[in-house]
Amino acid sequence: MDTLGKLFGSQARVKILRLFLLNPQDAYDAPMVAEKSKVSVSEARRELTLLKNAGVLNTKSFTKEIPSKKKDVKPKKKRVSGFQLRTAFPLLSSLKSLIVSETPLNRDEIVKRFKGIGKIKFLAVSGIFIDEPEARVDVFIVGDNLKKRSIENVLRTIESEVGKELSYGVLETSEFLYRVSVYDKFVRDVLDGRHDRVIDKLMVE
Repeated sequence: MDTLGKLFGSQARVKILRLFLLNPQDAYDAPMVAEKSKVSVSEARRELTLLKNAGVLNTKSFTKEIPSKKKDVKPKKKRVSGFQLRTAFPLLSSLKSLIVSETPLNRDEIVKRFKGIGKIKFLAVSGIFIDEPEARVDVFIVGDNLKKRSIENVLRTIESEVGKELSYGVLETSEFLYRVSVYDKFVRDVLDGRHDRVIDKLMVE
């Protein structure tokens, strides 16, 4: 991703491009892009304007939910102006091949990101990380004393970089081994499907 950032002149631009390329039917305004891509709103506005002027994005009016600051109060719906991928962009196919085909994170970086979330016994990636669209999950973690909040924070950061919401599974070692023993469908789908075992101290087939 760093290489692409240098080529495109902005790491934020690469992250925002991935967001729109992987979610072509969705529309986002600047605050939404800033939140999902973890960039400042001003940076998001600047990049969105540039991509719109380049013909990559179209303006799009859509209904957005505005969360209430008060508890138990339903969010309000508001019509806002945002942006959506312009599917007729002439270089869209080439742009997608370049941006989306780039491996989001290598194995060492994945291990580094999840360091400190507990005693990991098994960590596998699939889905967006190995171009396996039919995978049950993108990330599957098994271990002891796992910190769920820390795991979610790591995943949210990775989502901002890969441009798509990640599906994941987290199990304590004892529960995982039990599910393996009873041929639990979810666990078997993960293990039998194509995946990359980044960490494997359990050696379960």
